[in-house]
Amino acid sequence: MEQKYFEILMEEMRSEFRAVAEGHESLRQEFGRKIDDFRDEVNGRFERVDAQILALNHKVDTVDTKLSKRIDEVDTKLSKRIDEVDTKLSKRIDEVDTKLSKRIDEVDTKLSRKIDAVATDLSAHRADTELHRAHG
Repeated sequence: MEQKYFEILMEEMRSEFRAVAEGHESLRQEFGRKIDDFRDEVNGRFERVDAQILALNHKVDTVDTKLSKRIDEVDTKLSKRIDEVDTKLSKRIDEVDTKLSKRIDEVDTKLSRKIDAVATDLSAHRADTELHRAHG
């Protein structure tokens, strides 16, 4: 009877061992599927993130190009405007210089005439004074 009991016990243990092995295999397959699903989900997310990063890089490059072009345009316009203002101011300064030189020459001429007139009057007055002294 012991032999029979031992065989039954062994068969029961084999059956339970098979059940554990089958359960283990089932869990391994389920975990494998879950890991594969998770890997697929993560890879999909990374692909979307990579695509978004590439799109953002493209946008940044586009904005950089546009801003560089705009800065160059503004620089060109400002340089041109500065040159125009410089030309106008130089011309205006030359005009003012010419007018002031002319005006100074006119004042110099007038003052020279007045000084000459005063000198003539002074000479006449001196001559008259000397004439009165001589007769008087």
